[in-house]
Amino acid sequence: MRLRIDLAYDGTDFHGWARQNNQRTVQGEIESAIAKVLRLEADDVQLTVAGRTDAGVHARGQVCHIDVDDDVLDRAIGHMSGVTGQQALERRLKRLVPADIAVYSVCEAPEGFDARFSASDRVYVYRVADFAAVRDPRLRTMVLRVDDYLDVDAMNQAARSTIGLHDFGSFALPNQGGTTIREVKFAAWQRVPEHALTPQQIYGGGAEQRTTQAVGADPEFQSRAYEIVNAESGLLTFTIIADAFARNMVRSLVGACIAVGRGKKTAQWFESKVKNPQREGLTGPAPACGLTLERVNYPAPEVLAERADAIRAVRTLE
Repeated sequence: MRLRIDLAYDGTDFHGWARQNNQRTVQGEIESAIAKVLRLEADDVQLTVAGRTDAGVHARGQVCHIDVDDDVLDRAIGHMSGVTGQQALERRLKRLVPADIAVYSVCEAPEGFDARFSASDRVYVYRVADFAAVRDPRLRTMVLRVDDYLDVDAMNQAARSTIGLHDFGSFALPNQGGTTIREVKFAAWQRVPEHALTPQQIYGGGAEQRTTQAVGADPEFQSRAYEIVNAESGLLTFTIIADAFARNMVRSLVGACIAVGRGKKTAQWFESKVKNPQREGLTGPAPACGLTLERVNYPAPEVLAERADAIRAVRTLE
């Protein structure tokens, strides 16, 4: 049986997704947990992931798959009753993985599903706190601090040039035997609007008026007293969606956009790097802390295998 596993992780203390000797990795932790539940050797567990994130990069919507024989999967049931092997595996993994990993679900994958090659697109978000944003120390492991005002319009002018099928050789490294040709479907910067967590009716209607009368407080003060703002309010976010990403691609695009936003480079310079793929040391990756893989999307079940075959082919610009 092929199982799909949906999960999230805080990448701060991991040396990336991929298993490495003598290094703590997301793949290593999850495979170790699966091996323990199913009473297997660690080398007998092999996950395939939608996107191999780098050291320090986070994920809120990561997807992977594993192939398990039915009799082996049933080992997860143990003393549980009324559950299937996959349900038991999900329950045990949720309790067993460390606190910086969350397993959302374990389910049987449809025929033809491949977590990596069947994906239709991946959505990444990079978060920045520039000088105009409130610095929230609680977000320090998932937001990049930039001590400048960033020109969002200039950054968006640059980002627009990435949309479409391009060779991103100026911003990425190819995998062995692969290319840096990718198709970007969406790329944009925005400042997160202020969003109050407190329901409006608490301080905007009859309840607020009754409270004011009861305590004798000034209505304007009463309204301000209930304001609790979303932690992301005011941050700059770069959302990019593509069919796939080459190594360091997103972080290098972010680093170049920030250079434009600071006024050190122009949008025309950025566009020239897209049109003329060549690494020259000026488009290095932004720090990993600000980047999160938000979600992975897949096509309808009947075309999963077809999609996987198509994406395995070496890409060209034609």
